[in-house]
Amino acid sequence: MELLKVDNVKKIYNLKLRAKQCVALRQVSFEVAQGEFLAIMGPSGSGKTTLLNIIASLDKPTEGEVYLDGKSYSSIRERELSEFRRKHLGFVFQDFNLLDAFSLKDNILLPLVLSQTPLREMEKSLAPVADMLGITELLCKYPYEVSGGEKQRAAVARAIITNPRLILADEPTGALDSKASAGLLGNFSALNALGKTILMVTHSSYAASYASRVLFIRDGEIFSQIYRGDEGNHAFFERIVANLSVLSEGGTDIG
Repeated sequence: MELLKVDNVKKIYNLKLRAKQCVALRQVSFEVAQGEFLAIMGPSGSGKTTLLNIIASLDKPTEGEVYLDGKSYSSIRERELSEFRRKHLGFVFQDFNLLDAFSLKDNILLPLVLSQTPLREMEKSLAPVADMLGITELLCKYPYEVSGGEKQRAAVARAIITNPRLILADEPTGALDSKASAGLLGNFSALNALGKTILMVTHSSYAASYASRVLFIRDGEIFSQIYRGDEGNHAFFERIVANLSVLSEGGTDIG
């Protein structure tokens, strides 16, 4: 069942200091099924971040449309966008975006506080999420008191505490060491196994190998895509690396 649809999206930026335009995305179209784990890859400047920002409703396309559960983003009033994001989208960032003045617990509960959720409901939602991510014993600590991997698990908890329809991850392993990266990606796999839909932008072939599909972007256009099928992570990793090599050399998709 289709959850997200990106339909013929184009994004043009007008460069104020120059009499020309920058085309960041060119007629990008794809769909994401409910319960899918999709990774988006491509070189710097390929349009990955612009695409993620449009899907996150943080930016608007010049042309085209994005739909979540069949609802067009353009039909959402500007003043309702923040509530829409809190209710339907969960965000995981490379630099965690945790507030140092808040405990991990308060950071995680922030989206529910903003939604004016009753305290009892917040506590009820927090317990299973913290337990699943292995951070129950850390909830009273502050971000500066825990490791990078623990910060990112808290960030994941914050992203999923509202039970969002779609989890958006922007280079989530970029600030982590290999052990913490593996732990985080294992968390993503577990969430995906529970039916969560994840869209992750990453430079890491290792991170992408946890996804069920990888979409490659070059020069603002979809270059190719590959599906995991029944492959294990290692075999899928090797295919991802091979496709990235072709992508960087300007060749054609090898599948």
